[in-house]
Amino acid sequence: MTDGVLLGARILNSGEGPIRSPHYLPVEPGSYLWGRLPCAADRPVLTIDSGAEVTIDTLSHEGILEDQGRDPAAFFTGHGVDRDGVLDDAVAVAASDHRRNAGPTSQADSDGPHVVSGPIAVRGARPGDLLKITVLGVQPRVPYGIISNRHARGALPGEYPAGDGTVSVFASVDDDGLGSLPLREGGGPRVRFPLNPFLGIMGVAIAGNTRPHSVPPGPHGGNLDINLLTAGSALYLPVQVDGALAYVGDPHFAQGDGEVALTAMEASLRADLRFEVVTRAEALESFGELVGPLVETTEFLVPTGMDDDLDEAVRQCVRAAIALLQARYGMEAHLAYAYLSAATDFNISQVVDVVKGVHARIRVSDFGG
Repeated sequence: MTDGVLLGARILNSGEGPIRSPHYLPVEPGSYLWGRLPCAADRPVLTIDSGAEVTIDTLSHEGILEDQGRDPAAFFTGHGVDRDGVLDDAVAVAASDHRRNAGPTSQADSDGPHVVSGPIAVRGARPGDLLKITVLGVQPRVPYGIISNRHARGALPGEYPAGDGTVSVFASVDDDGLGSLPLREGGGPRVRFPLNPFLGIMGVAIAGNTRPHSVPPGPHGGNLDINLLTAGSALYLPVQVDGALAYVGDPHFAQGDGEVALTAMEASLRADLRFEVVTRAEALESFGELVGPLVETTEFLVPTGMDDDLDEAVRQCVRAAIALLQARYGMEAHLAYAYLSAATDFNISQVVDVVKGVHARIRVSDFGG
């Protein structure tokens, strides 16, 4: 261990280490998309029954992007990581002939940064149903990550990054499982913080023949960046196409609400997930008419709101929360509105993905279980 950096430790290359599920998706040619999300025209890389569990290797985009040299071996060894500590699939994806238009200005003619798993078809899923994705567990594949600020896309555009280019801050995982990074460039004292791994992207395919950009989230889910989606939590998504065509990616080790510098602590994870179809009838009884993603944890029901305008995202989230309380508990709308104001936190999921995200934390225990 050198200055907080674990060298060549705890690496989960494809096929190595524990794989708990009967279905396994590594990052390999034909199994992933880079910069775009699946649409109805995409063929599934895996087809499963409702209730099946899948182990998926996810790959962080940090370290493989063009503005970092598109050479993860050189990038990470430059930060003190042994060459054996660089994931083989990161090297392979970066060296692939995938043509990714990474222009920062227009989404119409550019791709996003994210590597996402190829779509998983769930038998029986139909538009009108919900797809429930339960996070059973996550394992870090490396003991380090990157926090980047680029394209003047954080909360302080024009101030950071100063000048052109990308600022990529290397953060390590210490022996006690905390993340850490230096207070000043070049070493010295470090700040240490807890990790809370989750997948920033969880979604279902959209209708039509055009793959959407990987950055903005929407009713399909996608780049939600909701840090409550840790092990034990579930995400409900309105199914858009037959089979749902689910996907995940954008693994995080830690993220504060807001994700203000553009990225969180981005690092690759192995995720164990369960995919279940919730029929329209069941969905209406439990949640009402969901028009966007809903998170469920052991403590909270978490409706969401998303819009280019943060104020409108808040309004959408409040409306979704009122509708959820009406459907779930039979609560009258004006009383639900009052309750939300008195007892519910509305958190900013992120402000950096073009479409801003807001989520509410409704305590289930307040309603007597």
